[in-house]
Amino acid sequence: MRNFLDKIFFRSNNLDDLSKKIKDIKKKTPVGKIFKAINSFSSNSELMYVGGCLRKIINNEVYDDIDLATNLKPEQTCDALKRNEISFYESGKEHGTITATSGEYKFEITSLREDINTDGRHAEVRFSNDWKKDSSRRDFTINSIYSDVEGNLFDPYDGKTDLENGDVIFIGDPDKRIKEDYLRILRYFRFFLIYSKHPHKPEVIKKIKKNLGGVSKLSKERLLDELKKIIQLNTLERLSKDKFCLETFLIIFPEVKNLNLFNKLNPNKREILKNSDLTFLISLLVIDNKDNADYFIFKYNISKKDRKRIKIIDNFFKENINSKIFTEQNLNKIFYYYGNQAVMDIINFKIITSKKIDLDLFELSEIFKNKKIPIMPIKAEILISKYNIPEGKQLGVKLKIIEKEWVNNNFQLSDTQVDNIIKS
Repeated sequence: MRNFLDKIFFRSNNLDDLSKKIKDIKKKTPVGKIFKAINSFSSNSELMYVGGCLRKIINNEVYDDIDLATNLKPEQTCDALKRNEISFYESGKEHGTITATSGEYKFEITSLREDINTDGRHAEVRFSNDWKKDSSRRDFTINSIYSDVEGNLFDPYDGKTDLENGDVIFIGDPDKRIKEDYLRILRYFRFFLIYSKHPHKPEVIKKIKKNLGGVSKLSKERLLDELKKIIQLNTLERLSKDKFCLETFLIIFPEVKNLNLFNKLNPNKREILKNSDLTFLISLLVIDNKDNADYFIFKYNISKKDRKRIKIIDNFFKENINSKIFTEQNLNKIFYYYGNQAVMDIINFKIITSKKIDLDLFELSEIFKNKKIPIMPIKAEILISKYNIPEGKQLGVKLKIIEKEWVNNNFQLSDTQVDNIIKS
């Protein structure tokens, strides 16, 4: 049955190909049961796809997150999911978001909203059943596209056309939209660098410059989250060549020192970067021969795992500026104590930051790519039985010395060398 929404707003029947791709989401994920749960809750209840997944499908990108919007209030959404035995958690209930889970999949379901009050960081919202008002509070036309499960679009700001034409357009007055949430400055850069086919509009440049100081009000967590979304190979390449984006971006993130690395990439470097993850790309951007990486890690409270990985690269190049250090034997120490990932990071970092192509580095990369970490052959039991060393501190010290010598000797150690260490 066509519901109230259809009576008020035009719903475009999309091209067959696009409609099929949207329908395929239900085939590839468990989202169908969520649509069934919400749409059957009442005679007027409705659920739609919204935002990123539709934008990516229209642009022939691979989508990952699937965001949904509903005219139910958060409590009703929870009730509908409970009735259908769908697991969920209240990830952001105060802002209208409930996260439904099914196996490995997570679906954020957000109630339609209106902004009552904004301060540039947070919004006070009121829940609504008005799809047009919900769309009008979104940032860009390309993010205000909705679709039902069958691929019928509700696109009140013609975001699909803007996306196809390469136009990144604020909904309403750019100055007002930016003042509502200063993070939209960075979101504009991200979407412009990915989708735009045209120069920046002078009015947008003016409004961004006027409101740039507001970015300082944003939390470090939100800034880092948006930075992570920007740090993709193609985006960084365009960023390094776009004068306005680059200048403004460096005001917001002065720790990002090395964007010039992405300006002119040869095929070898591009191939490495295409297969690189976020942490390695961050290391390329922030590591210099000073303390910039330390400051970045501290300022944005980088996770322990990523911090360790970045610091292994940073410390290596602070201590080893001589290119002759890049031999298999010299890198074996890093390999043994920190694993393949650390050595590959160091080699790839050297390749990307070097002006000349060094074929030896590529050969090293092949050596360490699948190399297995050796197991030290000298065990505590051998020292106890052969050299009568009792268990305790002395045994531990001797084992550490033997291990260090074994690593430094390219994972080889003779009985004579072991005898000399024990006697010393």
